[in-house]
Amino acid sequence: MLNQKLQLKLTQKLSPQQIQLMKLIQLTTAELEQKIKNEIEENPALETGKEKSETDKDDFEFDINDGVDVDDYITDISDDYDNSQNYYSGEEENTNFQTKATFSFHQYLDDQSKNLILNEKHKPICEFLIGSIDESGYLRREIEDIIDDLAFTQNIISSKEEILSVLEKIQELDPPGVGARSLKECLLLQLRRKNLKESIENSIKIIENDFDSFSNKKFSKLSDRLNLSEQKLKEAIEEISKLNPKPGGSITSDFANNTITPDFILTIEEGNLIVELNKRNSPDLRLSNSYKNILEGYKKDPNKTKSQNQAIQFLKQKLDSAKWFIEAIEQRHQTLFQTVNAIVNFQKNYFLSGEESDLKPMILKDIAEMINMDISTVSRVANSKYIDTPYGIKLLKSYFSEGMKNNEGDDISTIEIKRVLKEIIESEDKAKPLSDIDLSKKLSDNGFMVARRTISKYREQLDIPVARLRKEL
Repeated sequence: MLNQKLQLKLTQKLSPQQIQLMKLIQLTTAELEQKIKNEIEENPALETGKEKSETDKDDFEFDINDGVDVDDYITDISDDYDNSQNYYSGEEENTNFQTKATFSFHQYLDDQSKNLILNEKHKPICEFLIGSIDESGYLRREIEDIIDDLAFTQNIISSKEEILSVLEKIQELDPPGVGARSLKECLLLQLRRKNLKESIENSIKIIENDFDSFSNKKFSKLSDRLNLSEQKLKEAIEEISKLNPKPGGSITSDFANNTITPDFILTIEEGNLIVELNKRNSPDLRLSNSYKNILEGYKKDPNKTKSQNQAIQFLKQKLDSAKWFIEAIEQRHQTLFQTVNAIVNFQKNYFLSGEESDLKPMILKDIAEMINMDISTVSRVANSKYIDTPYGIKLLKSYFSEGMKNNEGDDISTIEIKRVLKEIIESEDKAKPLSDIDLSKKLSDNGFMVARRTISKYREQLDIPVARLRKEL
């Protein structure tokens, strides 16, 4: 009954076109270029380049009595497109955007996933799960949230069992440990891929049975509880130390030197912020005049044959498909532009100064309300689009943060608080590292009232361990 209600709600909320638009929004610049290339190859009614003027129109005038075989004509057009290698105009602007496409961590997983044995329903689930894995290689979202998002964004009704089944297949991909939902699961996934020998078996026992003692370096307790000699415990710990706690990190760093293709470029001219969309995100697309002329010619014939009626349907379908694609690309363009402009305007002081202390607290809801869009749409843009600024190329989501008031009552971004926290920890006495309570007092001295529990959360987000694990002899 719940599924029926959910399905009814979905059909009321999302059309197939809206779902396709959401998918287009998430594409990177390089992926969009490939998508456009594929559409042009599959639909000869879609062409690239600026619309021709009246004086430049095709000399071709179609007359039904000319005896032209539309099937032959369409075949000729298709062949021309299949053999075409250049699908963009040579007069493209903003050539500074012509940077090498990044081969990302997610692309690496996507390429491997093509070899997984999945049914038609599970393929988009797999694609969605891979897209939800963070750059460290972890799936940090709750399964229930993923089920909801799949339903509302892609009209896919799934169960927890189905999601976990697909996730298990993803966890078979490289690098080992990818798709884990916790550090414990990540380490176990890596250990289970190794050749089983005594030290590996003991390592698995440690992680499975007493991960807390291991993570807190309580080795005596581990030895007693698991009945391991000091030597065997040492060998097992050495095996664990060889594992990668961030399996995605190695892939991400391998590709870090590749050039990221920015979706936007921000410049400052006389104190004004100017945002441009990468032209590769908004190519000139148009309907084929030849196809339109053929369709009009057939429509004018009062004595159409069955094959001619079929040709009309074929031509109309191709033209309608091309028209929708052009409109979807334009809508994508508008969505991206509205979102980035709202972000830049919201964080104007930061973009003018480049100082992180000028970043204001900003959440997805703030931007969604400014541009009257769904939070999910803003999230898709923020999570997948980069902006080239005078201070470097950054992912849009890096400008979002929650906030709190400082001792003077001003709203401060948590990004600034984390920056100060990191500086305090980096300058501490490593022989006597500061506890979270001490860190809370230090932040208070800097004007930030932050509870100990919040300090712990910020530390984890910065990948900084607790005080006892930071201690150096």
